[in-house]
Amino acid sequence: MKFCSNCGAPVTRKVPPGDSLPRYVCDACKTIHYQNPRMVVGCIVEWDERILLCRRAIEPRYGLWTVPAGYMENGETMHQGAIRETLEEAMARVEVGPLYAIYNIPHINQVYILFRARLLEYDFRAGAETLDVNLFAECDIPWDQLAFATVRNTLTHYYADRRAGEYKFHMGTIEPVRK
Repeated sequence: MKFCSNCGAPVTRKVPPGDSLPRYVCDACKTIHYQNPRMVVGCIVEWDERILLCRRAIEPRYGLWTVPAGYMENGETMHQGAIRETLEEAMARVEVGPLYAIYNIPHINQVYILFRARLLEYDFRAGAETLDVNLFAECDIPWDQLAFATVRNTLTHYYADRRAGEYKFHMGTIEPVRK
């Protein structure tokens, strides 16, 4: 950030009075510009013992599979965002169920929030950010082609919970891959 979104003057990165972290502070109007994690919301969409996955048509991870999910918009609830993202990516209408998983991803400033959801009708197709969309049984999940660790972790928990006959809430932190 170089300029204030409030008045257009240059900003300086410093610890403002009463704070403990460096922030961008406007040199002219003194506005403090906070930068916070982005919230990603999505669904594990269920239909007849299968789940809906989308093959990404955008970066990052173009061509790989994921659950329908994306950034929350201002003015919407987590449920509304999960419904919107599922409609945008898979053109699917869902009923959002219980909160299923939250993953902190501090190295990229994201928090993933995933709900279980029920497909309302057998009607779905690729949206603008999706190459393909399909329902998968557990034995057909393309494990080696999943886009994100959050998706892999969530599906691993989901199928273990399903086998156990009880869906639990899951929370964790995704660490960066060390090379």
